[in-house]
Amino acid sequence: MSAPRADALILFGVTGDLTRRKLLPALLALDQAGRLDLPVVGVARSDWDTDTLRDHVRSALEGQDPAAVAQLAGRFTYVRGEYTAPATFTRLHEELDGARHPAAYLAVPPTLFDEVAAGLASVGMSEGGRIVVEKPFGRDLSSAIELNAILHKHYDERDIFRIDHFLGKEPVQNLLVFRFANSILEPVWNRHHIASVRITMAESFGIEGRGRFYDGVGAVRDVMQNHLLQMVSLLAMEPPVSDDPDALRDEKVKVLRAMRPVDPADVVRGQYRGYRDEDGVAADSDTETFAALSLKIDTWRWAGVPFCIRAGKGMAQTVTEAEIEFERPPHLLFSNETRVAQPNRLRFRMKPDNAISLTVQAKRPGPDMTSRPIDLTVDNAAEGDHGDDAYERLLGDAIAGDPRLFARQDGVEEAWRVVEPLLAAPRPALPYDLGSWGPQEADTVLPGDSCWSAENLCWG
Repeated sequence: MSAPRADALILFGVTGDLTRRKLLPALLALDQAGRLDLPVVGVARSDWDTDTLRDHVRSALEGQDPAAVAQLAGRFTYVRGEYTAPATFTRLHEELDGARHPAAYLAVPPTLFDEVAAGLASVGMSEGGRIVVEKPFGRDLSSAIELNAILHKHYDERDIFRIDHFLGKEPVQNLLVFRFANSILEPVWNRHHIASVRITMAESFGIEGRGRFYDGVGAVRDVMQNHLLQMVSLLAMEPPVSDDPDALRDEKVKVLRAMRPVDPADVVRGQYRGYRDEDGVAADSDTETFAALSLKIDTWRWAGVPFCIRAGKGMAQTVTEAEIEFERPPHLLFSNETRVAQPNRLRFRMKPDNAISLTVQAKRPGPDMTSRPIDLTVDNAAEGDHGDDAYERLLGDAIAGDPRLFARQDGVEEAWRVVEPLLAAPRPALPYDLGSWGPQEADTVLPGDSCWSAENLCWG
């Protein structure tokens, strides 16, 4: 059941980089669409006032429609103060002027969650309100449990919105729609017809000056535990029993619960050469910039089907995609000594384009009765680029009180349970060259001829 619509938005950390780069453009889009009919109160430690904040909004959105920017800036007021000072929350309560359902967005480090949540509760803003927190939600299972306990001291689970911007992306949401809006898929969406599922999140760039942050996180914590396990859940889940937000989240959690904890011996970690020379990175760092692993989901639908995921920086291309490989035909009738028919593949490509393609076999032109692969492709980008509106969607849902695209406590904790053994006892990170596809040892995660992209690039 959705919560009441928010009647005010509070942005903690309003002077920070996340607000400038992501939240302000999202709020502008919401305002232009008529979905931001509420006051916005910014809270930070900076020595600003309301006029300074409004100037900041106009500067951050320079180049956009001046009238729309002016309207958005006019919604903002500013409260200056320390997050640990009771007076800050007293002033905030006065500024909200009787709002009964404020949504508080915490664009601040997790170390401040306790102080901010307690401060909001101290002036009655947790009653009827909700709190939105950014990932990373913990560093491991124990810290995630601790953070959940902190927030639950002041907010019910239904009022905690754990934001993962990846879930707000149009191509990720399309995974869900494509699966359950097409009845032809359901009969073959199981272990009897699908040989493997492969998910890749490759980035051609490195850590881009974020060495101090990234060296304490690594690829597993940064994208695997959250983004990629969420993709696996969407691909492997059962149909929700209703359109209730928790019905969707129930099915995703069931998938996570059915996953075996990752065996570190089955994981390949990598670190690109030159990473240790990055500013803020320890000289002896073993932080992984690449990881590849295979998940096992112990359900009747998926038992025995490997779900292989990999993520890496400094790769040959920037590609995010999920590929489903179907079983080969039982008899390769239209093959010969030099040409072997390839299995059917369904590919959801999110980057660099937003497309869905199905690889099927058709007759090769000429006198021989042999087949060749052809792609049937839907280019969603041609219908309009919706690839960068994740925060617009998620902020709008948080204001509306719709939690379906937000992580729930049990889902977060189950995801950490799956990767916990890898975090506790990782194998050494293997070196790989910038512009490659990671360490060659990653081939062992899914051995054999396993081409994974439209450019016919292979897993290793």
